[in-house]
Amino acid sequence: MPISELAQAKINLCLHVTGQRADGNHLLDSIVVFADIGDVITVKPSDAFTLEIDGFFAGDLGPNDDNLVMQAARLFSNNCKGAAITLTKDLPVASGIGGGSADAAATIRAMVRMTGAALPDDVGLSLGADVPVCLQSKSCQMQGIGEQIKLLPEFSNYAAVLVCPKVTVATSDIFKALENKTNSPIDTIENGQDMDVFLSMQRNDLEKPAIQFAREITECLTALKQSGGFMVRMSGSGATCFGLFKSQKQATNAAANITYNNPDWWVQACILGA
Repeated sequence: MPISELAQAKINLCLHVTGQRADGNHLLDSIVVFADIGDVITVKPSDAFTLEIDGFFAGDLGPNDDNLVMQAARLFSNNCKGAAITLTKDLPVASGIGGGSADAAATIRAMVRMTGAALPDDVGLSLGADVPVCLQSKSCQMQGIGEQIKLLPEFSNYAAVLVCPKVTVATSDIFKALENKTNSPIDTIENGQDMDVFLSMQRNDLEKPAIQFAREITECLTALKQSGGFMVRMSGSGATCFGLFKSQKQATNAAANITYNNPDWWVQACILGA
């Protein structure tokens, strides 16, 4: 029987850039949660590794052999002859919500289930900095270049709206435009602290430079705020933005309102940290 895994959208509730290594990799301190929406990976045994892509954003992906999904599946070439893989691509591409990394992580989970094999050594960082946290798909604090992960059960069940203006921003350009690469880390989380207040005191250091390349990000943030989001912020390197709401009903109404006023945007109500 085919095996399916949800590649959940990854949201950076905050993202602090705290340094840069000699090899050029940036040091991050980020609180990451996962939405209850995403792409879907389906695998079944085959005599070769193949990939078919469908879904709303299928046309935005490049050649199949370059896809992280294929790279992830081939890590199991010693455990099986191949796998017929289908990626249902419903998340926008290159949008700051970990689509490619989440797809790769979901492929790894599906291949482990299909083959019964153990996770390959260093499977995460070999494919990308976000893959280790996407393998967890739980609320985490992610530090270093993505290799340091601490589970954070405090951050769960936020009603939210995700908004992407469908513009592509190059992560490398945004990091180059970042004026200060040695910013303060995330504040220490105190016992009993109000998480909404805590999050409001954090930031995304990539938001300001990203806006230089995509002014639409400001429009998304404004739309979320005007629709009732009590905290709005860009996720990752953009251009997807999110707003947190007090209830699922408020989030659903806000998503409908934003979609009505901006029919060309990708807008989804969801639960973060579910």
